[in-house]
Amino acid sequence: MMGYWTEALAFALRWLHVVAAIAWIGESFYFVALDRGLAKPKSKAPGLFGESWSVHGGGFYLKQKFMPAPAELPDDLHWSKWKSYTTWMSGFALLCLVYLTAPNLYLVDPKVLALSNSEAVLAALLLLLGSWLIYDLACKVFAHNEQALSVAVLLFVLGLCLASTHVFSGRAAFLLTGAALATCMSANVFFVIIPGQKRLVQALAQGGAINPEDGLRGKQRSVHNTYFTLPVVFTMLSSHWGPAYADAHRGWLLFVIVLGAAMIREFFVRWHSGQRTWPLLASGFALMLAVVWYLAPRPVVPAPAAPNTASSEPGTAAIAATNSPPTLAELEPVFQKHCRNCHSSAPTIMPVAPKGMVLDTPEQWQAQRALIRQQVVVARIMPLGNLTQISEAERELIQRWADAP
Repeated sequence: MMGYWTEALAFALRWLHVVAAIAWIGESFYFVALDRGLAKPKSKAPGLFGESWSVHGGGFYLKQKFMPAPAELPDDLHWSKWKSYTTWMSGFALLCLVYLTAPNLYLVDPKVLALSNSEAVLAALLLLLGSWLIYDLACKVFAHNEQALSVAVLLFVLGLCLASTHVFSGRAAFLLTGAALATCMSANVFFVIIPGQKRLVQALAQGGAINPEDGLRGKQRSVHNTYFTLPVVFTMLSSHWGPAYADAHRGWLLFVIVLGAAMIREFFVRWHSGQRTWPLLASGFALMLAVVWYLAPRPVVPAPAAPNTASSEPGTAAIAATNSPPTLAELEPVFQKHCRNCHSSAPTIMPVAPKGMVLDTPEQWQAQRALIRQQVVVARIMPLGNLTQISEAERELIQRWADAP
């Protein structure tokens, strides 16, 4: 019963997280497009910086931007903040509910770094906090040198990709990298952008002097948020692309993907200004395609026959070193030890079988044969985190079974 309610709560949080993220990113994209598409105003209104006409929903819209402000402040102002906060809070709650409550299953890979449960949870939280502190420090140190700041942020993202993939399991590393970038994005809104806007409004309302630094820093952080969006969306979806986070060089692959995604975003930012930088778009896609090509499965060569067929692992049935299909008697202990902890009608690790895949009977194995081969033999991402320590001989047995006519 508890497993059911946990799964239901996790789904509700996912739904809330996705809806809030769509609203936040959609609004962000809209304001970038609006800001970059402003034309010189025809009106001579005081403080009018630019304007843009559009047609939608059967009517015409005139959007105007005043800098630093119109002659008279409006009574009602729209503040773009709650979508950001809701996205981060729902995402953090989901991270706690799923990943931090089962660190041995989701966060830890002994082959990457042998962490205890408490160490893994602490490391994940420190990654989020530390990422913001390092990024924020770089922004303050290089606040007035855009080129140096761009290099610093690029190195920060590279360090984040490599650090996460050298501490956590591949799947968790990708997700936590995105969570760290999203933390920086939401913290930009909470600590920099909104406070600066509030000081601006307060100064104008009281007739005081405006601090130009507030506008400059807010604009700078908004630009960073724009380039972080597509990389964050990729990492949030990355759990569905096992070959990427299971690869030995996943840290570098993640950085290449992040860089490509940012380049694609830059193309569309320039598009709104009337530029058509097709080489930029092509370069971003080229980086993505290079990763796809690199990860493409190569022919799997069967393991050479061993001099004896007995397994040295206690509790593991003997696996015949032959190219002939294994018997059900050989497969049964492998599925029992490495699959049914999760993929069962009564799993012992998960509350319910992931994706509803149950592997209790040979008929159920056969129905999922192609997917099992992909996950166990080609991508090598199952068992999850290799928690049950499957051997190479057992993977080879799965391969012979899956390849049998």
